[in-house]
Amino acid sequence: MACSDMEKLSLDVDPYCDSDLSGCAAAMEKERESYLSPTENTSTISVSASIPPDQQGYDVEFDPPLESKYECPICLMGLRSAVQTPCGHRFCNSCIKKSIRDTGQKCPVDNEVLLEEQLFPDNFAKREILSLTVRCPNVGCSDKMELRQLEKHLSQCKFATVQCPQCLESVRKSQLDEHKSEQCLQRLMTCPACAGSFVYANKQVKTVVSYYSFTFGCHVKMPRNELAQHMQEFTQMHMRCMAEFLRSQTLSSCPVPSVAAHSASDERGASARTQDSCQCRQELMNLRETVLELEGRLVRQDQQIRELCIHNETQKNQVTELRRKLSSLEDATRELEAQQYQGVYVWRLENFSLHLRNQEAGQPIVLHSPPFYTGRPGYKLCLRLHLQTPSAPRCSNYISLFVHTMQGEFDSQLSWPLQGTIRLAVLDQVEGQHHVEVMETKPDLQAFQRPTVQRNPKGFGYVTFLHLQALRQRGFVKEDVLLVRCEVTPRFDASLRREGVQPRGSEPSL
Repeated sequence: MACSDMEKLSLDVDPYCDSDLSGCAAAMEKERESYLSPTENTSTISVSASIPPDQQGYDVEFDPPLESKYECPICLMGLRSAVQTPCGHRFCNSCIKKSIRDTGQKCPVDNEVLLEEQLFPDNFAKREILSLTVRCPNVGCSDKMELRQLEKHLSQCKFATVQCPQCLESVRKSQLDEHKSEQCLQRLMTCPACAGSFVYANKQVKTVVSYYSFTFGCHVKMPRNELAQHMQEFTQMHMRCMAEFLRSQTLSSCPVPSVAAHSASDERGASARTQDSCQCRQELMNLRETVLELEGRLVRQDQQIRELCIHNETQKNQVTELRRKLSSLEDATRELEAQQYQGVYVWRLENFSLHLRNQEAGQPIVLHSPPFYTGRPGYKLCLRLHLQTPSAPRCSNYISLFVHTMQGEFDSQLSWPLQGTIRLAVLDQVEGQHHVEVMETKPDLQAFQRPTVQRNPKGFGYVTFLHLQALRQRGFVKEDVLLVRCEVTPRFDASLRREGVQPRGSEPSL
């Protein structure tokens, strides 16, 4: 089956993630699943017979590559629990049942009437597929085996990875114990100073020598790096401790002379005793004045702190309210700007070289444009652009481009589903030789129904809109900016077609 045919038959069945081409790597990684289905041979590995209802085909690397006759036309992966239709087409059991439920009782390939009861198991294809050779998916492992043996191999593979229960990082199963004891950032350590336990990631803080804030009787223990904060937060407590300390000193500052000492010093006379008493009395008065001054300062500071707390709380509430109003104004401004486009929107993708480098490194790139309206009143739409990775099946190194309907201000005034012509283009900024594709809306697709969420999860567009190699051969990228133009002409607009551009065909799909 030709690639273009494969894209056509995906027209009615793709959900949002499938609209990136469900065979593409981004969606595959997102829907990672177990590799085997039940086999008839009890001597080989046995898998639970209850397969999840949304389980798609086998997402494994076949060696040699999988023949097209063993591919599911819906998920573009190896047939899992293969079934046949009366019209002779093969599908994954879950894929075709989901298609019938979501898009109607028809075969996605030839649109023949198809009921779920008419599906029958293709045991021959199932045995053939389970006998095919696949590669182990674990990085570093070069083993090959029959598909039916893959799960057994994965349970024993020394390159298999598991999640560390402490730091949640993926590590090889064979190295888990070493990782937990020597490499994990969340492993427990023992402090050599106090013999307490702490997490290795907090070593910088925990190895600081503990410090005692012995300010006039405060015995709170803390790390040294928290001392300044403690002194600031507990100033009043420290001053009260100081006042208590000074009171205790006044009581013990002048001890009463003993009788023996008095008898022994009779000859010194009353003048010496009078002098000592005056000196003690003066010290007591000085200490009392100090205590009274400190208590007055405490009262004033308490009042200042209460006033500052009230002022701070008021300011917090004011800032929160101002932020809410600013966010509301920004949303309203964006909505008004979107209504000015009148169905013609040019999307500027800046720093495009960065997206290309990430794409070359195998990272799936998915970008969404700001929303725009077809008029006032009009439909609210946005664009979605994918840079397909080099390993993406069927669409590697392509730009995929889709249109999504969104919930808008005028939805209740419009007729649904959206009908009309959509014109997509990547603009040549040097010679003006733009790459243009035109497509007609399809009212029976969910992509054009009135959205029930902020953005319709199903889009409509081209999986293979433009090859990335063309970007380097022509002037599509200038000053690191790519321009994408979308023109939407609803059906009630008389100009449905423009002279000189013809629709590409029924490839608009996912």
